[in-house]
Amino acid sequence: MKKRILEYTAVFQEEKEGGFSVWVPDLPGCASQGETFEDALKNIKEAIELYLEDSNETSKDTDEFKKQFVVPVQIHA
Repeated sequence: MKKRILEYTAVFQEEKEGGFSVWVPDLPGCASQGETFEDALKNIKEAIELYLEDSNETSKDTDEFKKQFVVPVQIHA
């Protein structure tokens, strides 16, 4: 049986107190955290899997290729 690979954009934010928060804009309420980037990445993958199991939902446009990324932009004011 062939498995599909689903791809979601995860937004990571480094916290002032340490660690990282992470959330998936396409999956409302799907968020996690970790002490390191690697921990946060592992945790958000688990959170996505649980989210999809609980909701029986996949991305609205799984048949459409969508490659997104987030780039911080600094403006001098």
